[in-house]
Amino acid sequence: MTVPAVRDQIDRDFWLEGFRDFLSLEAGHSPNTVEAYLHDLRRMGEFALSRGVRDPRRVGRPLLRDFVYLLKDLGLSAATIRREVSAIRTYYGFLLGEGRVADDPSDRLETPRRGRALPDTLSVREVEALIAAPGIDDPLGWRDRALLELGYGAGLRVSELCGLVLGDLLLPESLVRILGKGGKQRLVPIGRNTIGTVSVYLHSLRATLDRGKSGGRLLLNARGEPLSRVGAWGIVKRAAERAGIVKRVTPHTLRHSFATHLLEGGADLRAVQEMLGHADLSTTQIYTHVDREYLHSVHKQYHPRG
Repeated sequence: MTVPAVRDQIDRDFWLEGFRDFLSLEAGHSPNTVEAYLHDLRRMGEFALSRGVRDPRRVGRPLLRDFVYLLKDLGLSAATIRREVSAIRTYYGFLLGEGRVADDPSDRLETPRRGRALPDTLSVREVEALIAAPGIDDPLGWRDRALLELGYGAGLRVSELCGLVLGDLLLPESLVRILGKGGKQRLVPIGRNTIGTVSVYLHSLRATLDRGKSGGRLLLNARGEPLSRVGAWGIVKRAAERAGIVKRVTPHTLRHSFATHLLEGGADLRAVQEMLGHADLSTTQIYTHVDREYLHSVHKQYHPRG
């Protein structure tokens, strides 16, 4: 039996097309999120088939527990396993709501404990060096600087950066409008440096790049097309190398640094949550760990009893 045939069988036996419709139409998830959920459920379905189980009503707690143990044995990260368990729980919640199962075998399914992962951040000096790295004489230098300024100055995800359109820039109000996860909009303040760099890019470069294929996007590649996420990663990587930064730097590093520097400066956690577009405050609270380390260092350096 070929792999596509196995996938089709799993989709039929586990009613994944109905689950797809639920995720897209009722839960409002993005296509990428929907495909990630289906990928995780197909992996679980393939394991169930290997145990002779072809019906979600026959999937019991022992089978799911063995499946999680298998994922651990395969060396998958704790974050990946947590995502898998989350997909299974969402799936069985959906089946319960549809009346297709009478019991939820995932209700006591344990997930790997979340370690205290501190996000990679740049110092303020490193950020300044990174933004200054693209030369203003480079053909696309102002575009690269605009991307770096917006990534750090507004704490944007790479998908949000690449998705910006000209109408999202509210420069007279010192704001940028973001279409975030789940189609939720937010307004994020931007400072004078970011406004100045973006303005120079708009007036000196973008107009020459746009050859009618931009779709109104702000950030364009050399062909005048919307900049891709891969292109954005390349810009950040090259700028980091040029700035002599040895740590791994990605677009998300700019976002982490944005949040950390705000908190180090005394910003309110809920304000940072709003600017980052986090639906849950607990998602933002990971940055308090970084802030706590910073406070310890300040206390040690400046307090007489530190």
